Amino acid sequence: MLHSASKIFSMLATSGLVLILVAPAVAQEPVQVPTLKATVNLVNLFATVRDKNKRIVGDLQQEDFKIYEDNQEQKIAFFSKEVTLPITLGLLIDTSGSERNRLGAEQEAAAKFMERVMRTGDAAMVISFDFDVNLLVDFTDDPAQIARGINRARIGAITGGVVTPGPIPSNVGGTHFYDAVYLASRELTRRDGRHVIVAVTDGGDTTSDKKYADAFEAAQKADAIIYPILVVPITNEAGRNLGGERALSTLASGTGGRVFQPTGASELDQAFTQILRDLRTQYLVAYYPRNVPADAPRFHLVKVELSRKDLRATTRTGYYGDATASR
Repeated sequence: MLHSASKIFSMLATSGLVLILVAPAVAQEPVQVPTLKATVNLVNLFATVRDKNKRIVGDLQQEDFKIYEDNQEQKIAFFSKEVTLPITLGLLIDTSGSERNRLGAEQEAAAKFMERVMRTGDAAMVISFDFDVNLLVDFTDDPAQIARGINRARIGAITGGVVTPGPIPSNVGGTHFYDAVYLASRELTRRDGRHVIVAVTDGGDTTSDKKYADAFEAAQKADAIIYPILVVPITNEAGRNLGGERALSTLASGTGGRVFQPTGASELDQAFTQILRDLRTQYLVAYYPRNVPADAPRFHLVKVELSRKDLRATTRTGYYGDATASR
């Protein structure tokens, strides 16, 4: 059974792993960029824009964007095409038995990515998940500490039983992917900056207490962009979890991320490189919801349109909240 986030991390403390939440140094921000803290009305959208050849476009202006919430056009309150807000990132590593032959390459590529992505003011945590969810390193801006955390990831489920119990133990082998997304999202809500989850997995979830809807809602409430790196068997199609792969696609598209499916070590490096490029060339478009229908559903649909029809903006599809804005 999944415990609450606070109880889980208190269990980590009793096992000798003390969770210390330390706010990173506040980076200097442009005047036009809002501080991303939890607010009632302000909706922040991070958008990556590509042309028909999938090349990133980074020279658009505020007037090139139109924002709609529940089919009502919204007035843009903040805009930036050079996002300097710090990144707060959760790296999730699948350590279930199916990843046994790929874990080493994944760790190497992830460590290189984290070293390249981290800048002053950024922070990252590392979580592994299999038949439980383990915090390998709490939020830190130290690349060496992050690398050590990544290298501590170990395959947890093997044929014949459990190797080591974690803070969310199970009596049988399994994969707690949705639990990991849920917990990472809950921790991201405590932090300022852009929230990002990068998950290296084959897409399977067999034993989570939380469901897909719980994980998706938690990520939306955290304003977290999810980038799944889908690592699947190359020669054994029968071993693929197609339902899990579809769930990864909807998690990514619903939060403004995208799925990568590398087939080897070089493509794995390329996937991390493309995520890095996305994060460093995003537009920030923020607005205060207006004219929202009184009977609007709890999940508010958001749409971004561009003046150039040959371009496509990737951003989250909506957010959870109450229709309490001015009408």
